[in-house]
Amino acid sequence: MKKLKIITTGGTIDKLYFDDASEYKIGHPVIEDLLTAFNVAFKFEVLSLMKKDSLYMKDDDRELIKRVIEKSDEKHFLITHGTDSMVETANYLADVKDKTIVITGALTPAKFQNTDAIFNIGCAIAAVQTLKNGAWVIMNGKVWDPTHVAKNRSENRFVEV
Repeated sequence: MKKLKIITTGGTIDKLYFDDASEYKIGHPVIEDLLTAFNVAFKFEVLSLMKKDSLYMKDDDRELIKRVIEKSDEKHFLITHGTDSMVETANYLADVKDKTIVITGALTPAKFQNTDAIFNIGCAIAAVQTLKNGAWVIMNGKVWDPTHVAKNRSENRFVEV
């Protein structure tokens, strides 16, 4: 992998909690700060494409992501994405040729102490370097084919379908 292109789209991974408003807002993407702090041994570039809760992600948004990937010289992509529609986005990107695309996110904001964000990012970075071309969902310590996975809200994790 010459360079990893990271596309951030929003979602829980980048959410901040405001006590006074009792609501979440999507903040600055955390992945660049994390990878810099971890002193990773690869080059990366972060493109903050949007700051959306994935419940509001539409095919126009997915088309924008797809165009950015297709026009990019990079071959390896990590997309941080909200968990509610990341499977739909992975399926939308499945026909992109000659690129390895992994999509990950978090069920708890990265700023929280007991977050799954850092674990998911680490898994996604390992996966993007070893998987064959295509689009993949990386959650809960597993590599998922997007045609065989769904978010299970009651269990708060991803499951095979």
